[in-house]
Amino acid sequence: MTFLEDGPRRAPWTIVLAHGAGAPMDSPFMNRVASGLAASGHRVLRFEFPYMQKRRETGRGGGPDREPVLRKAWAEAIAAAGKPAKLVIGGKSMGGRIASMVVDDSGVAGLVCLGYPFHPPGQPTRLRTAHLEKLETRALIVQGTRDPFGTEDDVAGYRLSRQIALHWLGDGDHDWKPRKASGRTHDRNLDEGIAAITGFIEVL
Repeated sequence: MTFLEDGPRRAPWTIVLAHGAGAPMDSPFMNRVASGLAASGHRVLRFEFPYMQKRRETGRGGGPDREPVLRKAWAEAIAAAGKPAKLVIGGKSMGGRIASMVVDDSGVAGLVCLGYPFHPPGQPTRLRTAHLEKLETRALIVQGTRDPFGTEDDVAGYRLSRQIALHWLGDGDHDWKPRKASGRTHDRNLDEGIAAITGFIEVL
């Protein structure tokens, strides 16, 4: 397992993050979140699923791996990252979703999802929440209020485990970016999201 590492190696907590379906582990969004968490004193490890590694090596596209392959990659990342009790796992969109599927069996301390794909855009009845109803690990989902994968109004009607906390970023889309007319900025939402994750980890 190859990691992209940020922050102090002897930090009290290590945060392991996976990318979303379409962009790699060093996308601008992932870079910004990782550097922000590292600046807060956390060790951050990022990794790529096999299909994204192949894209990087060949320069050609290709869709995400099937779920068993993604789950296996997460298991390998957790095993390589250090003591599970000092790990928080998660990621962007699909990366966080797959982490949420393996987290209860992993022994890690917490889960952070950077924009959870509650449903495909435009298909609000195709929910990806069944396993979230029974989640036992403490979790934080940081979500833009107008995320097409699950808006604040959408999520208000879902049955979710009491272990899941939600932090809403004003007018944010799936990358937490607000519209100019909202009066907010992308940097503000990114900073707020990073602060929410740091606060969540500090009380684990």
